[in-house]
Amino acid sequence: MPSQRQLKGRIRSVKNTKQITKAMQMVAASKMRRAQDATKATAPYTNTAREILAHLAQQGETKDHPLFEARTIKKRLLIVVASDKGLAGAYNTNISKQYIRELMADDKAGIKTSTIAVGRKVTSFVTRLKDAELIGAYEDLPDQLEGHELRAALDSAYNLFIEGKIDAVDMVYTEFVSSVTQIAKTERLLPAGSVDAPENDKLHEALFEPDPETVLTSVVYRLINAQLFQAFLDARASEHSMRMLAMKNATDNASDLIDDLTLAMNKARQASITQELAEISGGAEAMK
Repeated sequence: MPSQRQLKGRIRSVKNTKQITKAMQMVAASKMRRAQDATKATAPYTNTAREILAHLAQQGETKDHPLFEARTIKKRLLIVVASDKGLAGAYNTNISKQYIRELMADDKAGIKTSTIAVGRKVTSFVTRLKDAELIGAYEDLPDQLEGHELRAALDSAYNLFIEGKIDAVDMVYTEFVSSVTQIAKTERLLPAGSVDAPENDKLHEALFEPDPETVLTSVVYRLINAQLFQAFLDARASEHSMRMLAMKNATDNASDLIDDLTLAMNKARQASITQELAEISGGAEAMK
């Protein structure tokens, strides 16, 4: 059994760790609230963007537009969104598993896969994979995005698709459902309008001014950017939620461990006192 001195040292160490995890939990909770507000504020716009793109994809005017061209997929680009830091529970692991599933599906179908990584953790993961083609990496992006930070990644995907070097672009990210529910998923970005969206009757009354080609050229890029922007916001809200939960669990486990160590220390102290009393009694008997 460890000595009282050793147990006191372990208790002191666990208490220090508990203070750190408690502070990290509070910081993650604050960031989660801001990220949650941001993703909820932009969700209606993104949902409308999906509806507009789905509606346009069903119209005859888009059949010759390069961004709506549905091709036989021989090469696909994955934009994978994870975090720059760890200590977020299973957040990065879930994204990595989803990414691996997509790679395995492409390999089975004979599809070549390229990757754009957003976040230091997924960048490190992709570089360790054999034969993984990483064509772009973006790290240390701020929580409060203004939109232009992701434009380089979108432009790369956009140009590759327009030039015919890839046939589809998908996002792999974590959808924020609630503070306790986050889902790693894959969503199609290009060709535009591939994501199923509820029918909006108002769109049937819409008119193209001055003409469909001008509208599509100026609007579609912005709507696709809105989808990528929303995916990043969802990913950040999910990251902070999972980190808050992970730090809460760590804090609770530290409290339980402190209780167990305190009990063990009290037992060690009691055993020491009992032994001393026995030695005193034995010495007194010996002197008689």
